[in-house]
Amino acid sequence: MKYKPSQILLLVSLLSLISCRYSQDVAAQSPQQLQPRISILPPQPNANELAKPLTYKLETYNSRVMGGNRTYGVSLPPGYEQNTQQRYPVIFLLHGGHGDPNSWFDLKKGQALKTLEKLYATNKLPPSIIITPDGNDKRGTSPYWDPQYIDGPQGNVSTAVGDELVTVVKSRYRTLPNPDFWAMGGLSSGGWGAINVGLHNLPRFSILFSHSGYFKDKSGPQNSPIIYIKNISPQAKKRLKIYLDSGASDTEELDEAKRFTQVLNQLKIYNIFHQFPGSHTWEYWREHLADSLTFVGEQFRIGQIAHSADNLSLDRAKNSLNN
Repeated sequence: MKYKPSQILLLVSLLSLISCRYSQDVAAQSPQQLQPRISILPPQPNANELAKPLTYKLETYNSRVMGGNRTYGVSLPPGYEQNTQQRYPVIFLLHGGHGDPNSWFDLKKGQALKTLEKLYATNKLPPSIIITPDGNDKRGTSPYWDPQYIDGPQGNVSTAVGDELVTVVKSRYRTLPNPDFWAMGGLSSGGWGAINVGLHNLPRFSILFSHSGYFKDKSGPQNSPIIYIKNISPQAKKRLKIYLDSGASDTEELDEAKRFTQVLNQLKIYNIFHQFPGSHTWEYWREHLADSLTFVGEQFRIGQIAHSADNLSLDRAKNSLNN
């Protein structure tokens, strides 16, 4: 069938109009509306799920590397019990000196459940499994010393938190297995601990964050992230995402964070650093937990887009083999 020139011109005009309209519709959508076709992360909680206050509880497991029972806190996300086929990202929150697995949840300290409820309601953080490990070594908690997030003479705390507890969490809860959906952060000595433990367990965590942390430890270069990070593989450097913040009045930790972010930039490791008003207090950490967890939520969504593309490529490859 032959078309007249006038008909061809009309057809081209219609196709151009449709294409232009489609492009405008796509451009008008927000990044959150442009969701990948394959959903990995859990959906935004509905109103009924958000209406139920978040809770947490303490759990115990037997630690082979620490030679006895260890405790951790856990808060499950909205909809976890109802969405039985859904798997969830995981966030470890490490306490600082004279702390324990309750500290981040304590209403007089971290108030993490309030922050999580706001972030879930505003879609800034996908529903996640929150774990608060016991970071204390065999000496226990004390106001006279900080926890040692290392494998050392007082116990293999780094392995207990970054390896053994990960295995326990994976066995007890429905977790996403890929390290792009596992994050770890903390405050003060727990901020150092999160970076240190994370760097020693890179197959398990790819997102790390620190509030008011330090990055050079007296135990030596092996547990000093500002030195140790220079030795990780090029592949790990590409995968890592790091968030840092410190209070303007917290001068020592602020200087530590500035030096560390300079090293990260030199190594071309993706990182964000914020200096906020405040000092080395729970008031500061409570306020800025929302900032670090918003960063984590953004990285989870970037991971979803990347892995959805991987899945689409695999699907196309399978279809081509079947055709």
